[in-house]
Amino acid sequence: MNILVCIKQVPGTNKVEVDPVTGVLNRNGVDSKMNPYDLYAIEAALRLRKKYGGRVSVISMGPPQAKSVIYEAFSMGVDEGALISDRRFGGADVLATSYTIAQGIRKFGQFDLILCGKQTTDGDTAQVGPEISEWLDIPSVCNVRRIVEAGADSIVVEMEMFCDTEISQVQFPCLLTVDKDIFQPRLPSYVKKVDTRDRPVRMFSLDDFDDRDEKKYGLNGSPTQVQRIFPPASDKKREMWNGSGEELAGRLFHKIEELKFI
Repeated sequence: MNILVCIKQVPGTNKVEVDPVTGVLNRNGVDSKMNPYDLYAIEAALRLRKKYGGRVSVISMGPPQAKSVIYEAFSMGVDEGALISDRRFGGADVLATSYTIAQGIRKFGQFDLILCGKQTTDGDTAQVGPEISEWLDIPSVCNVRRIVEAGADSIVVEMEMFCDTEISQVQFPCLLTVDKDIFQPRLPSYVKKVDTRDRPVRMFSLDDFDDRDEKKYGLNGSPTQVQRIFPPASDKKREMWNGSGEELAGRLFHKIEELKFI
């Protein structure tokens, strides 16, 4: 089974500045990490490889420093990685992002199964995975909480719906987005980290794609227009009170009453 996992580098903090003109996150100088939901997808892929054989690859889209999450995937046991990186891809919304990743996957190879995390912690749209499947013209299943079994030409999964749980059999090639309840991700291995530190990562830019129309990528290919984006306002206040337990209890009661919590 040839498995591909889509991963992403996201900010490691919620204190990220926003470009007031484009509405794009300014990631320069911000600590980054692998999107937590992608760790569950990698774990699912590695367990499928152990049970059914095959290879596990990862692909990511981002600036050159996003290579770090690919090497983190290598230290978890992934076999191969590719990075889609080009300034012309910057500022992409979910439509342009999914189209770009789909083009990169076509150049990377043929895969039986594509796994994605349920969503990313910076975008939270949960739309890129299923949109990739549409561009690749393959079936997809979202919110997968358990993989029941895999055969030679299909996979059976259990997915979490709004009011119930459904079991579906999907033909290969297909795409699944997995939820965090599917498996507990393993920790990276230091030995694997050392062994794979010089492993090459394949690089793709717009010039490598079959479709090189710049109007379909980045800000040019993003129909979603951000009207206004801003960090949440902080209204935290702190008061220091001194007194006996009975006095403090009374003051606390009146404060809660004043704030109309009761």
